Amino acid sequence: MGISVYVDGSGGTDSGYGYFVKETGESFYEKKPEITNNQAEYLAIISALNKFVDSDQEIIIYSDSKNTVNQLNHEFAINNEHLRALAQEAWGIIAKFSNLSIVWIPRKENLAGKMLGS
Repeated sequence: MGISVYVDGSGGTDSGYGYFVKETGESFYEKKPEITNNQAEYLAIISALNKFVDSDQEIIIYSDSKNTVNQLNHEFAINNEHLRALAQEAWGIIAKFSNLSIVWIPRKENLAGKMLGS
């Protein structure tokens, strides 16, 4: 059985990002002022990747950011240099996983969004 990790981030003045692990109820949230929504989504995924990089279980990361999911899955180009740098950081960690999926879900199904209050 795999581990389901729900990530979410929000930009702006009260910005931050985090994740929620469905199987354990563990959560993580970090405030990071003045980042964009897209940067927050990337940072949420990177934080989840770092948490589970040494796990040999199947990891499924769920995000309601279609843009971020498609960019990390190499389906969309990344035109913003800040996001490209975050994607390259994420890909470096993703390469260490043997069984990882990053999946888009609708916002209403994102357990992290409910938990993080966004």
